[in-house]
Amino acid sequence: MWCGRIYKKSVAVKLEKKFRKGQSTVELLLVLPVFFLLLFTIMEFGFIAHKVIVANHAAYEIARIGSLLAGPQGGSKSSASVIESGKLEDVKCQIFGSACGEVQIYPEVEVTGYDPQVGPQHVNEDFVVTLVYPVHLIFPGPNYFLSDVPRSSHIRKITVKVRMPIEKPIFQSSSF
Repeated sequence: MWCGRIYKKSVAVKLEKKFRKGQSTVELLLVLPVFFLLLFTIMEFGFIAHKVIVANHAAYEIARIGSLLAGPQGGSKSSASVIESGKLEDVKCQIFGSACGEVQIYPEVEVTGYDPQVGPQHVNEDFVVTLVYPVHLIFPGPNYFLSDVPRSSHIRKITVKVRMPIEKPIFQSSSF
């Protein structure tokens, strides 16, 4: 009779160990999706942060080149600023490469004031570039709740606005 107790106890211990192995598998299956969602979210934020830096740098470069091109050309006294969209598109394509067609730039010239020391003919202007960069999110899970509407497209639009003053010389001689 005593031997039967030992046998029953050993069977119970074996069954308990078997169930414990299954328990760790179930716990792993419950924790693993949450872990991967957290990991993918962190990686997606890093990916978006990189694209924001690229968009800011591109907008700055386009605004800098646009402000140089919008100023008076060849020492002319003309105060009218001209936006050369073709050259800005070329710069955009050099920066973004194959994604050039998706990125949109909206250049404009804003009057910021008049210089009272020079007179009303000298207008201070800023070249303003608004850049819209649609980023295709790549990691499963967070790409749904981090994307813009419609969420099924998994695209987040990054909008950057940069202002750069247009350099104009002060003409004091009437010999021009």
